[in-house]
Amino acid sequence: MTLGLIAGNGRFPFLLLDAARAQGFEVVVAAIREETDPEIDHRVAVDEKIKVYWLSLGELSRLIETFQKEGVTAAVMAGQVKHKQIFSSIRPDWRLAKLLLNLRTRNTDMLLGAVAKVLADEGIELMSSTAFLEPLLAEDGVLTEGVAGGRAPDEDERKNIDYGLSVARALAGFDIGQTVVVAAQACVAVEAMEGTDAAIERAGALMRTLGEDDPASTLERRLTVVKVAKPKQDLRFDVPVIGTQTIETMIRAGASCLSVEAGHTLLFDREALLKRAGEAGIAIVAVPR
Repeated sequence: MTLGLIAGNGRFPFLLLDAARAQGFEVVVAAIREETDPEIDHRVAVDEKIKVYWLSLGELSRLIETFQKEGVTAAVMAGQVKHKQIFSSIRPDWRLAKLLLNLRTRNTDMLLGAVAKVLADEGIELMSSTAFLEPLLAEDGVLTEGVAGGRAPDEDERKNIDYGLSVARALAGFDIGQTVVVAAQACVAVEAMEGTDAAIERAGALMRTLGEDDPASTLERRLTVVKVAKPKQDLRFDVPVIGTQTIETMIRAGASCLSVEAGHTLLFDREALLKRAGEAGIAIVAVPR
């Protein structure tokens, strides 16, 4: 069987590509020129069962034509496409332009859901992006226990998590963002179009300025990052992902704890991620929905 892969940015497309090939699928990659890592071309050079086609974000018709030409009837989306791209200089073809004009709101769910429907109408089923990567989903519990230097969240961090979950789940219900950053049970930053890492960096910068203004403050300044899935998360796209880059961002921002949702968050490079968190004294916990 031939699988279509619509590849965004980051390592997600590469992990999914490797998993699909390990299961015997031939893969046709639709690499997004504005997002996909050019390293994807190297996979073609070493594996004749992989084909890569480079497309612009605006070329929905060409995407469909490419998959149909290659006999693709099932496809997955893997890797982020920055939400701000809908305001960029990309030129949508007639099919995408029509789709955009008919959207009630231009959030991720609406946009990608509409793309999925167009694909389905053309005989291409969009599958869950976790279908090949279920072992990478976070399991319930403290993930940093048993790791060198690892620990569980302390009492203050648990309070931050409880408060952050209530805020993040409300935020995610409006498809605005899926991450909040909390300190002393106060919301310091919420994610919107800029993405998780940028929201964490913004929270860290804000807390540093507060320290400069009032070095004698007794408020707890450690940051807790809370990331959730949407209430009706469509696992075909926009699955919450945590990687080592997020841990490095947390270290720079002064964040000491990360909470994700069990069974709905992919952990990339899990061993390296947990090792780095343990070294930095960052607690990571996966909570049930």
